[in-house]
Amino acid sequence: MSGVTGNQDVDIDLGQLVRAVWARRLKVVAVTLIGAGVAFAGAKMISPKYSAETRLLIEQRAPAFANTQSNDGNAGPLLDELNIASQVQLLQSADIIKQVINSEKLYELPEFDDAVNGSALSDILVALHIKKNPLDNPPEERVIDAFIERLQVYQVPGSRVIGITFTSRDPKIAARIPNAMANVYLATQSGAKLDTNSEATRWLEPEIENLRQKVNDAEQKVAEYRAKHGLLPTNGGGNFPQQQLNDISVELTRVRGEKANAEARAQSVRNALASGEASDTLPDIMSSQSMQRLKATESGLQSQISDLSTSLLNNHPKLKSLRAQLADIKTQIRQETQKILASVEGEAKVAGLRAAELERQSGTLRANSAQAGEDEVGLNALQREANAQRQLLETYLARYREAASRADSNSSPADARIVSRAIEPVDPYFPKVVPIVVVAAVATLIMSSIVIMLAELFSGRALRPVDGSVQPAAPIEEKTQAAAAPKAKRDVKPSMLSAPLEEEPAHEAPQSLEEESEFSISSVAHYLTSSRATLAVAISPTGDDGSAATVSLARALADVGQRVVLVDMTGSGYPTELMGDDPNAPGVTDLLCGAAAFGETIHGDRDSDAHLIPQGISDIRQAMRGADRLSLLLDALSSAYDLVIVECGAADVAGVSRLTRSKDVEIILSMPDVIEEEFVFAMTEFEKAGYQRVGLMSGDETIAEDLPRRAA
Repeated sequence: MSGVTGNQDVDIDLGQLVRAVWARRLKVVAVTLIGAGVAFAGAKMISPKYSAETRLLIEQRAPAFANTQSNDGNAGPLLDELNIASQVQLLQSADIIKQVINSEKLYELPEFDDAVNGSALSDILVALHIKKNPLDNPPEERVIDAFIERLQVYQVPGSRVIGITFTSRDPKIAARIPNAMANVYLATQSGAKLDTNSEATRWLEPEIENLRQKVNDAEQKVAEYRAKHGLLPTNGGGNFPQQQLNDISVELTRVRGEKANAEARAQSVRNALASGEASDTLPDIMSSQSMQRLKATESGLQSQISDLSTSLLNNHPKLKSLRAQLADIKTQIRQETQKILASVEGEAKVAGLRAAELERQSGTLRANSAQAGEDEVGLNALQREANAQRQLLETYLARYREAASRADSNSSPADARIVSRAIEPVDPYFPKVVPIVVVAAVATLIMSSIVIMLAELFSGRALRPVDGSVQPAAPIEEKTQAAAAPKAKRDVKPSMLSAPLEEEPAHEAPQSLEEESEFSISSVAHYLTSSRATLAVAISPTGDDGSAATVSLARALADVGQRVVLVDMTGSGYPTELMGDDPNAPGVTDLLCGAAAFGETIHGDRDSDAHLIPQGISDIRQAMRGADRLSLLLDALSSAYDLVIVECGAADVAGVSRLTRSKDVEIILSMPDVIEEEFVFAMTEFEKAGYQRVGLMSGDETIAEDLPRRAA
């Protein structure tokens, strides 16, 4: 037996659990070895399975003669994750699987149709209608199902690589199937490209013929329209009237320039003749050969006259002859100058006539050019239509030549390539004997240990009371007497009159229940713990000896693991003296007066884990003006502690009523020296006030037995 009662707080004794497992270590080791042996035998009995993998890289592949622009334009979608996922699904399609099954003749292997051989367990399940009869499915479907169970296709994370893994009992098949699937996939992809090119050529052929006829018709319309409207083409790209107009405009500009030049030359000659200036400086006169000869003769005559004038008189016949010749030459020069002037004026007149004629022709050509421009609008529309048809025809021809050039299987590679081919595996991937044996041994060890621990827990041998379970009465009383030595009546043993109490564990108390006082401090502590009371008001009619017993009660509750706080509402402050380290610590009176915060008034007991709210150092009368707020204080403490004990000292019913709003609280009459009249009077008064849960805490068993039953 564990010695723990059913309604006592207990804890798990981890040491006892470990000792129980260690005591049965031989059995645990034996069971572990048996489990490891069974796992080893089972692993050896399982047929080995081999696995091999082939990897494909999805990338854009094009013939060597393809241009870079077309390759880049088709490479974009291949980088999409959805495209790679689509290729994974394509590799698992039924069409590719059927091609591999037929090419490798897998339907002839028993491994891919286990339903033919069957098994006893499978026959039983089929007979009980728990499992569908595999033979009801067609053989092809059974082979496909077995193939899919052994196949795994996945995308390598963070890449465009697809892995194809196949599992088989035969290592050769395990390596052959992934390679066959990769080959079928590549052939399918290449065939899809070939089909696309073939469909393109079949569609383009009639379209090209139709476009050729349309181009011929459009160009014929352009030629007819051009001939009808006289829009003959020229080297400059315009029509003939425009070209003529341009030529006449150029010629008119040139003729006008010549006319202006001739008029200017004639005017310069006139000016020279009118002013009597030498005309030999004019370009037109100097360019005349006759004028040049006359000028040379004139110069020779003047030279001779000058030479003879030095030796002959002026009236000498020879000088007269030379002067007559010189005058005749000058006359000829003036005549020649007039001729040159007439010639220049004639050129100006001719240029004027030509300019007038060209202006007349230019006007006519302007009208013709305007009409030609209007006619050319229709010609441009026809030319645009013809050009559009021709461009479309050239595009179709280029596409047709490209598609026709890829009609061969070698010219249309699949957009994937094998980067790693499967090789025949040497070691099976399942079963791994060593890991299986290790895992089975560890699992058996853990399970056997758990079974032993559960047995210990259910038997109660691994259960023990919590560390703060109720201690025997004698040690608590000795502790209380040591704390309250300066006061009188310290040696009175406390006892209690309360509701029926439950039994205490036999191994926790050195005396049996019959030998203990049922009104002792330990009994009251046990009662408060089992009843789950949250608030207890202690009244000490006999003074500080009762307050000392209340302090002992709080410490006893703290020793059994209860979170308990004692509020010192006595006039003497004796509980504060017993539990606190600082007599001037802030407490209830400071809290009610607003001189301290709530957290500053809670202090620890120097001899236990209990907490204390001392009396405080503020004026009691001023503090009691806010006594109505004590109920709020107690409610807040009750939400934070398991039990709140209020030591009121020698208080009456009226004073207690100011503390709580409800009458359903524990009233403890702490009377180490029980006086019958005082006890009966106090209980009667509290009962009249509506308090039904009133008990006695006393340490003197004989006095308690002498009390009348009504008082009890």
